[in-house]
Amino acid sequence: MKYLFVGTIRKAGVLLCRGCQILAALCFCLGAAQAITAEPTCQEDWPAWQSFKSGFISEGGRVVDGNTPRKQTVSEGQAYALFFSLVANDRKTFDKILQWTENNLANGDLTSHLPAWLWGRRDDGNWGVLDKNPASDADLWMVYALGEAGRLWGDRRFVALSSLLANRILREETADLPGLGPTLLPAPRGFKVGEKAWRLNPSYLPMQLMDWLSSRSPDPTWQRISESSLRIILESAPRGFSPDWTIYQDSRGFRMDSAGEEKGTGGYNAIRVYLWTGMLAPEAPAQPRLLAAFAPMAGFIARHGYPPEYVNIITGEANGPGPSGFSAALLPFLAAREDSAALQGQLDRLTARPPRPDAYYEQALSLFAHGWMEGRYHFTKNGSLLPSWQKPCSSASSRLPSH
Repeated sequence: MKYLFVGTIRKAGVLLCRGCQILAALCFCLGAAQAITAEPTCQEDWPAWQSFKSGFISEGGRVVDGNTPRKQTVSEGQAYALFFSLVANDRKTFDKILQWTENNLANGDLTSHLPAWLWGRRDDGNWGVLDKNPASDADLWMVYALGEAGRLWGDRRFVALSSLLANRILREETADLPGLGPTLLPAPRGFKVGEKAWRLNPSYLPMQLMDWLSSRSPDPTWQRISESSLRIILESAPRGFSPDWTIYQDSRGFRMDSAGEEKGTGGYNAIRVYLWTGMLAPEAPAQPRLLAAFAPMAGFIARHGYPPEYVNIITGEANGPGPSGFSAALLPFLAAREDSAALQGQLDRLTARPPRPDAYYEQALSLFAHGWMEGRYHFTKNGSLLPSWQKPCSSASSRLPSH
């Protein structure tokens, strides 16, 4: 899908500029990728974002999963909400979310701590961190949202914070795995599961974010992490169904995580692999390989009329229909594959059975998917964010099929 820009767009890697060394591994020159337009930019309200805010985000900036016993907040939710508020050009909400995250998940200082992944009501009735181990997927989305917010809103503070967090991810959440190379681990602790064996999560590795980090960092480690990420996504899904978790072992490669809670299936984690794949730019190097690799999932949907809740990654056997949020998550994937009949079938399923309004995860998946399908944002070849509010209104168009 092409967008018309009047003027010049500098290559959206943003230039490495003088003095960037003080920002450690990543550096950005603000404004280098700004689009210059001769037309008014779109500032159209995003009703789904307003609904998500009223349903899940407290006045103080906490994303609350009210369906959990501890009314918990996960760092993933905070990171996703930062991204959504940037897409919506909602600086006020972005600032609130960031402040709450720093104060409550990072000991008041994101420059020196990765955010804890779980916060909520403790057994004694008090509120606070329940598990301080960070989650690398949330940390990546936070780095991305901050870096792109700094570029799009012209705020160097966000750029610097993004850089510091990215460096901390490299130090604390990666390892050089034999035969695989530098690799993003799910968290700093708890994922080495044996002699030269690690538990990894393919859904933690959106290739948009890997392309973005690779294009912006002077540290070649990010490029190598991008390469290992693509291998994890592809090689952990030998039959075209992504697993929630996979085991990588030196000399043996990838094997089913049959001892884990999900018993080698793909479900609530893996659904994001198809979502991230569908939203890749057509020019992105990984897009054709990933769309082809996951063709069996598209075939399953075409045959059954719904995505599976859990699917055995080897046999393709499923336990039944996934929730409606899964159908939403697969819209970009089906659109990118140009599977018009399957796409329309999932749109019809969503019309007949919308995602539950109080289900945080389903609503988050839906906001990612419908925002992209409606043309509210897209990713460039190197992962840069192009929100609709930065484009001429005449150039913004929907990916939804017309009737």
